[in-house]
Amino acid sequence: MTPLFKKILGMNWFLILTVLAIATLGVYAVDSAARHLSGGGEYYAGRQKIWLIIGFVVFLITALIDYRWIRLLGIPMYLGGIGLMIYALYKGNEVHQIELPGISFQPTPFAIAGGIVLMSSLLQDLPKLHVLFRLPAVKVAIVAILAGVPFLIVIAMGDMGSALVWLPVTAVIMFVGGVPYRYLILMGILAFGLLAPAYYIILPKASPRGAARIELFLDTYYGRDVDISGDGYAPHWVSTSIGKAGWKGLGWNATSAEGSLHDKKYIPWKTAHNDFIFGVIGEEQGFRGALILLTLYAALLIQCMFISIYSRDSSGRIMSAAVVALFFAHIFENIGMCIQIMPITGIPLPLISYSGTFIVMIMFLLGLIQSVWVHRNHTFAKPEPKQERRFSS
Repeated sequence: MTPLFKKILGMNWFLILTVLAIATLGVYAVDSAARHLSGGGEYYAGRQKIWLIIGFVVFLITALIDYRWIRLLGIPMYLGGIGLMIYALYKGNEVHQIELPGISFQPTPFAIAGGIVLMSSLLQDLPKLHVLFRLPAVKVAIVAILAGVPFLIVIAMGDMGSALVWLPVTAVIMFVGGVPYRYLILMGILAFGLLAPAYYIILPKASPRGAARIELFLDTYYGRDVDISGDGYAPHWVSTSIGKAGWKGLGWNATSAEGSLHDKKYIPWKTAHNDFIFGVIGEEQGFRGALILLTLYAALLIQCMFISIYSRDSSGRIMSAAVVALFFAHIFENIGMCIQIMPITGIPLPLISYSGTFIVMIMFLLGLIQSVWVHRNHTFAKPEPKQERRFSS
């Protein structure tokens, strides 16, 4: 049996089946959610399938390569992501996407993936070089600098959703990377103390749109008057479509005659296949379908955490745990804004929302976790000791 075949048999197939199940549900959701767009739902569902196939190829290649070699890509991925973000900030379109012939993409996920790979590598390797890098304060400084640079660029872009994703990812990297509890508690207290100046002084200047969305969320939460024909349109109708669906929902591709608010374009139809796709799932599949989706996500995250525990080294643990934090942040933010427990943020639902480069990047990160599992029992070969030469007279 060849080593490659052993790796394929040794994959975590439950993880693969869970990913395929979520992706399949996503294709059906995109087909219905994009029905109002030019080309119709079938066109966007077809493109989603193509991106998923490309992503699955990336997943398999990444899974079969030992992640200790992939860690070498951390620096070029991180620097490349930062460079693309700066380019998108000054040369991108109005939503800071880079436009190429036939495709436009947001480089932030690429920088996040590069940051995860780089930080997991440095937190393992730097302490071996010098005792200074074992100090908790130095570890905190390394993570803060590497996470802070893309965080500030995202804030400058006004992308509050992607900026919020960095916070749990960074916290988990510090926690799994060995930063003591007292440091984490102190940073939590300081962050809590800075909430007021950040909200009232920094956020209105850095992201007026983000500040307005938080104000809208608070107004809705406290029962104040909200203009549902203006800024409050999306959260009101998306949450209404989910809330009225009941246990079974209206059925896939439900029509306006069946009571579908999405078919009547009450769910923002230009972004229903991306930002508000959970609203479409909730309306058509009801509480039952939403529960199935959340169960699949829970199974995926639990598998990733399980793999993190069984990693052969700290970089594998940090990498896997950080990807779990990234997934959880995206899931919580996207679903949370659709049911009005979070402000509106333009952030996709992993493996469900229509996207291209984001799906490929997500599959790359899942491939990294699969690589951690496949190579969990592999050890580094040690150089053989030199044998002394004996000369006979």
